[in-house]
Amino acid sequence: MADILFKSFYMAGFECSSHRRRSDGVRLDLIASTGHDRLVREDYRSCAQHGLLTVRDGLRWHLIEREPGRYDWSSWLPMLEAAVECGLQVMWDLFHYGSPDHLDQGSPEFILSYARFAAEAVRMHREVTGTAAIVCPLNEISFLSWAARNGVFPSIGPEEGGWLSRHLVSTAVAGMRAMREVDQDCRFIWAEPLINVLPKTPADAEAAEAKRLSQYHAYEMLSGRTAPELGGSPEWLDAVGINFYSDNQWYLDGSTVPLGHRDYRPLADMLVETYERYGRPLLITETGAEGSARPAWFHYVCDEVRDAIRRGVPVEGVCLYPITSFPCWDDQHQRQFGLFTGPGPHGKRDVYAPLGAELYRQQELLERECSPEVRHAAAR
Repeated sequence: MADILFKSFYMAGFECSSHRRRSDGVRLDLIASTGHDRLVREDYRSCAQHGLLTVRDGLRWHLIEREPGRYDWSSWLPMLEAAVECGLQVMWDLFHYGSPDHLDQGSPEFILSYARFAAEAVRMHREVTGTAAIVCPLNEISFLSWAARNGVFPSIGPEEGGWLSRHLVSTAVAGMRAMREVDQDCRFIWAEPLINVLPKTPADAEAAEAKRLSQYHAYEMLSGRTAPELGGSPEWLDAVGINFYSDNQWYLDGSTVPLGHRDYRPLADMLVETYERYGRPLLITETGAEGSARPAWFHYVCDEVRDAIRRGVPVEGVCLYPITSFPCWDDQHQRQFGLFTGPGPHGKRDVYAPLGAELYRQQELLERECSPEVRHAAAR
């Protein structure tokens, strides 16, 4: 199992959700609504200018396979070509919640169709770029399973707990096998929420701990530790990706634990626990904050990551996600996230200067305190 060599430690992620809303059935397409489809070359060039040479982006399966088994790559080819032109390394989400309308996400046919699509995608990537693809096969298996059961996304399959997670793991495994048959050098990253759940009372302790440990269910199945009949194996964990935001810690059935509170668990401790559990390189696949909190949150995450590295955890990167402002899923309200604004009247994005300054400071700190040599020595 070869580790992935990333071009840059600090990375940029583009919001690429493409699911249908449960409330009204409207198809979301965040690549389009953020203007990234029109500005992909400018976006990639801006990332490179800020030293973000590795990015996370996505395919829009619903545009590529409008009819069963017929693939139109015209929505993806400009992105591949722009990445090559700008010298960027891209981690591609194949399934970021959305799929073609002709597929039932809870059906056996979904697994077969996904595997065919995934194989053709890595074949196209090799043909256009000359390199093997780095892929996130399915984004947030655990969150998607929860969201479909709790009314955030359209329901998928049986309601009983655990069925959908198993179905999605089976889908991912079928896809990875198909991709490796096409290109044995393709690599897989994952993106699962990293959480902490605390009891409100001593009587809640067991339930809170069970909820906290549920964050590992998808990885347990993907690695083959549980439900081995699904085909999980350590070989599928090229990198253990984690998504971490300020509201990822809460009291059971209660409020969020605020950063700085005595009950707030340090991110470094959570990274150590995850690494000790799986022994694979870690990647923070999503982190970010809204509005004026952006630089302070990034400061906190980066300080904790350097602490984890010094403690021997091979953290391979931190992805600012999303890197651009984006419209809220529910009401299209523009949320001010990331380093870059939405397109202005001039059709270009501005830089949020406070986060840009903090990014530059963190890049310098990383090089001084945790150079690649130091990071690799700590991991050993």
